[in-house]
Amino acid sequence: MSATLFIRHAVDDYATWKPVYDSTLDLRQRSGTVGASVHRDSSNPNMVVVTLTFGTLAQARDFEGSEELRAAMGRAGVSGPPDFWLTEDIEQTAN
Repeated sequence: MSATLFIRHAVDDYATWKPVYDSTLDLRQRSGTVGASVHRDSSNPNMVVVTLTFGTLAQARDFEGSEELRAAMGRAGVSGPPDFWLTEDIEQTAN
């Protein structure tokens, strides 16, 4: 069963954060992601939510706890601790 990891965190500057996020494509793929999306708060462009879909719940848990993720967040200017929310994917529909 697939899983989705939601990561919400503030960043010092979105324009600085985004290139670092983009540079982690290889890490995300090696970790088992099969899809991703990036969102910004409509009233605060430096509040970011990333959703990452993984093939398995175990892959998502491993990624959430990885030192590589923490190091990338540090390079990207994540300010404060991130909020993680891990879900098991039950159903997807077009609408």
